[in-house]
Amino acid sequence: MDMKRYRLYSLPGILLGFLAAPAAASQFTDPFDGKFDMSGYLSENAFGFLPVPIIISEPAVDQGLGLMGMFFHEDEEAAAERKKMMAESETPTRYLLPPSVSAVAAAYTGNESWMLGGGHFGFYREGRIRYQGGAGYGDINLDYYSIGDVVLPKPISLKTEALFVSNTLKFRLGELPLFLGPTQTYIEAELSPGGLADIFPPNIPDDVVDGLTDLLSADVTTSGVGFELEFDLRDNIFSPTKGFAYTLDYLAYRDSIGSDIDYDRWEFEGLNYFKFSEYWRGAVRLGGESVDSDDPLPPFAMPALDMRGIPAARYQAENVAVIEGEVTWQFTPRWSALAFAGAGWIENDSDELFGSSSLVSRGAGFRYQIARQYGMHVGIDVARGPEDTVWYIQVGSAW
Repeated sequence: MDMKRYRLYSLPGILLGFLAAPAAASQFTDPFDGKFDMSGYLSENAFGFLPVPIIISEPAVDQGLGLMGMFFHEDEEAAAERKKMMAESETPTRYLLPPSVSAVAAAYTGNESWMLGGGHFGFYREGRIRYQGGAGYGDINLDYYSIGDVVLPKPISLKTEALFVSNTLKFRLGELPLFLGPTQTYIEAELSPGGLADIFPPNIPDDVVDGLTDLLSADVTTSGVGFELEFDLRDNIFSPTKGFAYTLDYLAYRDSIGSDIDYDRWEFEGLNYFKFSEYWRGAVRLGGESVDSDDPLPPFAMPALDMRGIPAARYQAENVAVIEGEVTWQFTPRWSALAFAGAGWIENDSDELFGSSSLVSRGAGFRYQIARQYGMHVGIDVARGPEDTVWYIQVGSAW
């Protein structure tokens, strides 16, 4: 499944870090300001380990808990150079080459969904080559409010057991902050719907009901290959304060590479960060997804609105667009508060996308800079969407 749909919101395991690390207490104190900080522990260990309890606040899966282990990889030469340049700097992230990070995780939720998996985010040749990949298996229970072009009179519960594999390898183009490379996604899913007889009203034609029943009760494999183009000028990959990152993905799903359904998928995301002053900064996110298929797509393959305050998979269509804005007040070097708002659009006809009614969410939150040398912030956001109020625990940027 597209793991973005089942995003996990996690809080660094501060207590577990103390218990698991054979490290001195000084590794959890920043020599620059004397505050609690995990930079020392991560940077003093070439293979630093960060245990992360996972708190899933996503209402679509009835919340849940889990555990993640993050491993920061760094060779001795890179570690020595970084420590030399970063140790006493007020702006240490300017000297930081992004570390490679591996992670393993498992989680269980209130509606009996569960998932486990692992991944790696790697930087090689001084960041000129970037790799991002992962694999996982899950049993996810979600309510869907539309299937393809059909808006359901009430939500249908769908159980999806799936194996997910994804890999992206990007290369820097010359000296430009531009990266291009192949990307691949493979999903092998078994769908099991519940309560179909109670969903469809009498006036829906039998062939439509039969088609949807077959679609929601099938074993489906989707396999796609394509490319990713990325323009990245952020000052930090964890919690950026200025710069830009634009990404364009294209995937072609074809029978020749193992896909049961032929279709095309485009995804765009533009992240913009602005530092107005020492205390104030802003951010804007632009996003869009689109699919083109002659056949009905299973729910997990459809684009869905992804915003704070919107339950996962609640709003789906062949075309989705979103804009979010965020303003942050850095009232101390460690603590900050923020407010955000966003609007999203969903429409099967791309020509009518922005003519449809927008779905709006808004909220506020706070952050603590947990690892100054890595520029990593953690905190909590509370968002109000069209249906409910949802809280999220954030590690790094919400985007």
